This record gives sequence, structure tokens and C-alpha cells, in this order.
Amino acid sequence: MLVRTIRDIKNGAKMGFSSLLRRSFSVWSGTVVDMGDKDGELRVFMVAGEVSGDSIASRLMASLKKLSPLPIRFSGVGGPRMSKEGLESLFPMEDISVMGMWELLPHLNKFRVRLKETVEGAILFRPHVVVTVDSKGFSFRLLKQLRARYGWQESNAPLHFHYVAPSFWAWKGGEARLKSLANFVDHILCILPNEEAVCKLNGLDATFVGHPVLEDIVEFNLGKQASPHDLKIEGNSEDFRRKYALSPGAAVISLLPGSRLQEVIRMLSIFSHAFDQLKDSIPELITVIHVASNQHVENYIDGVMHKWPVPAILIPGGHQHLKYDAFSASTIALCTSGTVAMELQLARLPCVVAYRAHILTEWYIQYKAKIPYISLPNILTDSAIIPEALFQACTPTNLASLLMKLMHNKRLQEEQIVAAENVTKLLFPSERIINLEEQVEWKFPNFTPSMIASSTILSHVKS
Repeated sequence: MLVRTIRDIKNGAKMGFSSLLRRSFSVWSGTVVDMGDKDGELRVFMVAGEVSGDSIASRLMASLKKLSPLPIRFSGVGGPRMSKEGLESLFPMEDISVMGMWELLPHLNKFRVRLKETVEGAILFRPHVVVTVDSKGFSFRLLKQLRARYGWQESNAPLHFHYVAPSFWAWKGGEARLKSLANFVDHILCILPNEEAVCKLNGLDATFVGHPVLEDIVEFNLGKQASPHDLKIEGNSEDFRRKYALSPGAAVISLLPGSRLQEVIRMLSIFSHAFDQLKDSIPELITVIHVASNQHVENYIDGVMHKWPVPAILIPGGHQHLKYDAFSASTIALCTSGTVAMELQLARLPCVVAYRAHILTEWYIQYKAKIPYISLPNILTDSAIIPEALFQACTPTNLASLLMKLMHNKRLQEEQIVAAENVTKLLFPSERIINLEEQVEWKFPNFTPSMIASSTILSHVKS
């Protein structure tokens, strides 16, 4: 029956994977699933501290529910997307959404209180698995404290997974620090090529699951006649322009100021002055501002729009199709460095990347960084294909100049579009073979990064 079931799936039958796994329970002996079987449920404690992490974690939750042969119960800290998958967050995710050493200082007391609450919440929940997503400052402190608390009863200790490897490749001495993670992290779920191999060389169990942004392709093309090898997302420009009554001559620039309140406050002010300089040079200039799913960010942007120098359209977070329709209607984009740079790659929308931080954080980055770029497309291609305005160079005048140059130079736009095709190919996980008495091929798009991550968690054998 098992062999027949697997063959059905390989032939595209509509049987769910949870059905397959329920029929083949013997293969889970000694794994995470086996741990949960003793309690009749699998308890997963998850923590995400920012908008991108909320998205990654919510997809992981959905995939775990699909693949697990046991009922799953979740607890932890997350945002609105995790809430839709059944998580009741211990407190608002925004309370730990802080990036940078010096930026953390004013929030240090709240950070410590929330960390203590999270540790206590995890202990009370008695999870079989703890999954932290990115936000390494909070995540690693949490995992360290949990490992210390469980140290005396190791047989009952949960397994620790961290989703999104720390960017060790970007920092001097970064690889050396990986070795210490093995003391409190059992498995790293990597989103970039080569990270898995380096983690393993440093004693860390790891799996390259593919970049989470790939799941946008699957979600956007659901029900469409799209090739799985068509590694881009085409929104509907005409629908967007009609919806917002944009004239044929309107020059649209997408603006993505970030997801954390601190960075949005800092970057939006710079962006505003840049567009004030551009408004007389670009006729019918319109900005489409993409607002992150963060209540503090939403409130702040709503409050400053009356001073915005050019007409603006606000796009609320969490509306995937509307976001990519806006990208399609735009000529170029300006974004704060982050995951959004990869989304712009999928949309084939040329952009300028900007970044500013606290002056001491900037000094630390410049001192410790071993690569000259900050945006992932430039890092992956090892070239400055996307213009970057960083730190002291991130001024309104410089940004206005870079945007004008990109807006009117078709060759520069085409170079970014061509490079984006190569970048997206690097984000795919290798084709993996999972042995369930017969080899089953795990291959995108049938098996997304979140599904591969879920299968890795469920099949992990506790040593």
C-alpha cells in the first residue's frame, strides 16, 4: 500500500501528504513525530520577530499541518499571518522587532522582559520542538536560556531549529562563531546556497530548503497556466492603473521603506526629501508606498502622508496580488535593504537599495563586514548590479540622482532584469531524495521551501 501511495503522488494524484505519512508511521521511529506520538499531539513553539519572519513562519505552520501524521498545537510569538494559522501570540511581535546594537539600547528593558516571558511561555507549553525564525538577537538568547533550563532533564528537552542561517558569510570571523551555535541549536534551516555545507563543516546540522520568496511564485500562480520553471511574477499593470485612475503618462515609482518602525522613521524622511527634489524633474510622478504589516508602521505612515511631496498610493501589507500588480505598474523602485529586494527580483523591477542606521551601528558594520554589498542580489552575483546608497552616502540628493539615472536609462534597467533571472535560479534547493521505503523526489514547485523545512523538522532524529 505504501509503495502504491507514493507512486500515486509521483504520478500527480490528489492524495495529501498527511495521508501518506499516516499510512507509513513506522518510518518515523525515533523522530520528532515519534516524540509527539507519546503525547497524542505534536507541540511546536515558534518565534518570529519581524514581518518577513511572520511570513516564513506562517508558511511553515501551514506545511507542518499538511505533513504531520499527528495533530499539531502551536504556541509562541508571531504576527498576523501566524495568527491566521492558529497561533495566539504571547505578546505583540513588534515588541521584539528591533535591529542593531545601538538601536536596541532604548528598548533593552522591554526586550529582557519579553525574553523572560517567552522562556516561561515555552517551559509551560512543554514543546517537542522549538522553531525560531531569523531575528537572531532574540532567537539565540531564547534558545540558549531554554537549553540551560532543560539541561538537567535532557531526555525531555525539545529539539531546537533555527530558520534562516545567520549571515556568517558577511562578517569577519563569522564562520568561527558558527561552532558555538551547536551548543543550543540542533538544526539550521538555510535559505541560501552554500550555507548548508559551511554549517556542517562547523559542526552544525543544516539543510538548504530554498529561499522563502520562491513561495510567492507558487501562491501568485495558483490556478494559472504558468510553467514551474518560469521564475518570475507578472502582476497586472492595467488593472492597477485602472483601479487607482492613473493617467497613461503617470511615472510610477514603488517605494518600500522597511518593516521595522525605527528604520521606517529614519528612511522615510530621507525618501521624502529625495522625492521633493525629483518632483520638478519627472512629470506626473506618483509614488506607490508599500506599508508593512506592522501596526506601529501603519500608524506612522498614515500620520506623515499629509507632508508627502508628491501624490502617493498606500498599499497595505499582506496583499500579495496587489503588491505585484503595483510592481508591474511601476517603472523602478526604491527600497530599504531587506527581503523586499528579492521580491523586486521576482517582479523584474529595477531598483535602488538604500540603508541608514545609528551612526555607531554603521561604524560597526563598516569595521566588521567583509563584503562590500548589503543587498542580497549584489551579494549573490558579487557585483554592483543594483545601485546601493549606504550609510553617509544615503542622502536625498544622492538618491534622487540614482533614481533619475535609472529611470531614464533603459540599458541599466535591462541589466538588472537579466541579472534577476540568474539570481532567482540560485535560490532553488537542490533536488532531494527522501527515502520512505521507496525514493520520493522533493522538487520545486511541488515541494516548496516550507514543505522541505517541515519534512526536515518532522523527520529529524533526536540523538
